[in-house]
Amino acid sequence: MFPVDRPRRLRRTAALRRLVAETTLRPEDLVAPLFVGEGLDEPRSISSLPGHAQHSLASLRAEVGALASAGVGGVILFGVPTTKDEVGSGAYDPDGIVQVALRDLRDTYGDDVVVMADLCLDEYTSHGHCGVLDSCGAVDNDATLELYARAALAQAEAGAAVVAPSGMMDGQVGAIRSALDESSHADTVILAYTAKYASALYGPFREAVNVEIAGGGDRRGYQQDYRNRREALREARLDIDEGADIIMVKPAMTYLDVLSDLASELDVPLAAYHVSGEYAMVKAAAERGWLDGAGIALEQLTAVKRAGADFILTYFAREVAEGLNP
Repeated sequence: MFPVDRPRRLRRTAALRRLVAETTLRPEDLVAPLFVGEGLDEPRSISSLPGHAQHSLASLRAEVGALASAGVGGVILFGVPTTKDEVGSGAYDPDGIVQVALRDLRDTYGDDVVVMADLCLDEYTSHGHCGVLDSCGAVDNDATLELYARAALAQAEAGAAVVAPSGMMDGQVGAIRSALDESSHADTVILAYTAKYASALYGPFREAVNVEIAGGGDRRGYQQDYRNRREALREARLDIDEGADIIMVKPAMTYLDVLSDLASELDVPLAAYHVSGEYAMVKAAAERGWLDGAGIALEQLTAVKRAGADFILTYFAREVAEGLNP
């Protein structure tokens, strides 16, 4: 009689399951998105992102320390300025809020924490778009690239180890790489938001950074169409050719097919962004007792890593890391 194949043997105990697990999520696989507000003396909570806040410089410093103690792999900063203008000048002002925060974190933690900076204009523009507008009210791709290059230099000079262009402008990586290489910042890493989709899952983030797109507009003219899969590989190859060190898919859970495609085709580190809406849905359901929030968070982030991500940007970073290291 032939032996019966019984895969369940390997699931019988927790120790066996750990031994044969194909995918393991570690605290160092996680990057925490953090918001820092200009002029704040204390953190200001974000209603649609429970457990998160617009930080003051002091509370940001403390939060980064707690994340580092939990073993989280890094942080990425988003600025909330007190004033905005048509060209988003706060993004590249040496005294803009993110640049101030970067210098503070560099002085406090040095290279012990990987500090990244989101590189875009939307938090700083009065119209809420990711670039400057032309006379017709459309985003001017090439004029925006010049400002992205200035922002990259400001962030690198302030201490960012990684700059992360998120605006989905054509040629943004090349413009930033050239600017960095022509200055004294050739070692600054570029994490490109390569496959960033025009998703309905960004609502809580926009509350967090006080962004409203003028006239009820949207970003479908420059972010990727959620119906498309193949063009993500085209975007990725372009970014790599222009000098991207790491590429990213955003959002994560609804684009696991895209993440898997890129993981199988490319040989650069791959990140995914588990976005604000993905976090908020789990939190809302957990608050109502409908789901085990901690269990769902761990399951979802493990699925993102299983699909091919080397690391994950997530609002769950601290609580999942602390749960992995009780």
